[in-house]
Amino acid sequence: MYEAFYGLRERPFELTPNPRFLHMTPQHREALTTLEYGLSARTGIALLVGDAGTGKTTLVHAALQSQSGRQSLVAYLSNPSLTRAEFVEFLAGGFGLGPEAARSKTRCLADVTELLASRHGQRMMTALIVDEAQCLPHDLLEEIRLLANIESATEKLLSIILVGQPELADRLNEPSLRQLKQRIGLRCALKPLTASQSTSYINARVRIAGGDPQSVFTADAMDAVHERSWGIPRTISVICDNALVTGFALDRRPIDRSIVLEVCRDFDFDQPLDDQSPDGKPIVDPLLSSAAGVAFKQDRT
Repeated sequence: MYEAFYGLRERPFELTPNPRFLHMTPQHREALTTLEYGLSARTGIALLVGDAGTGKTTLVHAALQSQSGRQSLVAYLSNPSLTRAEFVEFLAGGFGLGPEAARSKTRCLADVTELLASRHGQRMMTALIVDEAQCLPHDLLEEIRLLANIESATEKLLSIILVGQPELADRLNEPSLRQLKQRIGLRCALKPLTASQSTSYINARVRIAGGDPQSVFTADAMDAVHERSWGIPRTISVICDNALVTGFALDRRPIDRSIVLEVCRDFDFDQPLDDQSPDGKPIVDPLLSSAAGVAFKQDRT
């Protein structure tokens, strides 16, 4: 629609998890390294936590396209709101087991164990990735714990990666899930972008789409995008894409701050990062605060 007007080959701010548009901040690089390590080493369970829109799913797709991902047999579950029976059916399909395994949990576990032992003997990796894992029912978290118990005398046979929002980390602190938490060998987190990272994110996407960032967005416009998006990449993309549509309709380029603010009013993104409450204290989004409070680390428990 607006691509030719701004000198672009394609739309730079699509909301699909396209690894080609992945902008590698230091925290994203650490998270991707953790995912790749989880796919290539027998570490048990790896955990990636980040607020909605921070790029978790894009990182998962990038890890799956890496050498580690291509060399592993991976069952990827993107919608984990399943019953136990549906989860068994998913495992059977994801690991290429027969129809009998899909109908029987006992047969499925036996076939999965045999598959994992065979692949382990050939030095081949097998992994289960669960996205949106904060939505996992409690009984499926217990099933995942039991899957993590499949091991040889020296190594885990199945690598498991849980990807979810900050409430996933909160759930793992519940006493009933302490055994699952103890099996987490790797942890990392994604925080909202800083102002300079938001600018780099916008510039990188415009360049990948074939454009010149300076002719598409002014510096003030990018500052406004960061303020109103709270540094969340998905929200940045929503604002930028709609700003380009609005600028095209108004025959204006580059996009300036006034266009960004108009879009933010339409989407109810009116509260900037530096807004203050009536008592003078900064207003902090609790989800972002929670996401920002989790640091990359290797769990040593």
